[in-house]
Amino acid sequence: FERQVRRWPERPVQRIVRYLRRRPASLVVADFGCGDCTLAASVKNQVHCFDLVPLSPRVTVCDMAKVPLAAEAVDVAVFCLALMGTNLQEILGEANRVLKLGGTLLVAEVASRFEDTHAFLRSMTQLGFKTVSKDLSSSYFYVLEFTKTGPARPGPAPGLRLRPCLYKRR
Repeated sequence: FERQVRRWPERPVQRIVRYLRRRPASLVVADFGCGDCTLAASVKNQVHCFDLVPLSPRVTVCDMAKVPLAAEAVDVAVFCLALMGTNLQEILGEANRVLKLGGTLLVAEVASRFEDTHAFLRSMTQLGFKTVSKDLSSSYFYVLEFTKTGPARPGPAPGLRLRPCLYKRR
């Protein structure tokens, strides 16, 4: 998968890096599914790095549905090619829990994984997020920006579905 991403015209993590560099370095970031911690190494912000596999000493190994942060502890939550679990509602609900009210959620995900982008965005409102911007222009990946408007509402979010990642042999 990493080899494929390297061939893309732009890497999603670089979009997130540019976004954060245009904002105050005082913003605290949670990087869910951080991989090798490229984001943390590329910005001045304090970045909490979470993943199941410790590819870097900076990684806190944990389930992304239960990260070891206090409620409303971060200003920005990031999922960069990281929505791989089947428990999307729990994972995104955890991002809501750790984000401050008015905080930013950034999602960069493989474009072909979205079954119904509009249904996904509608479901995000149930999870306590308002869509700020959506860049659906790339055939490789989409970038979505949300603001936390309140706590997640209970009950299922049926539009919150992504197709499995399919890797093409090249």
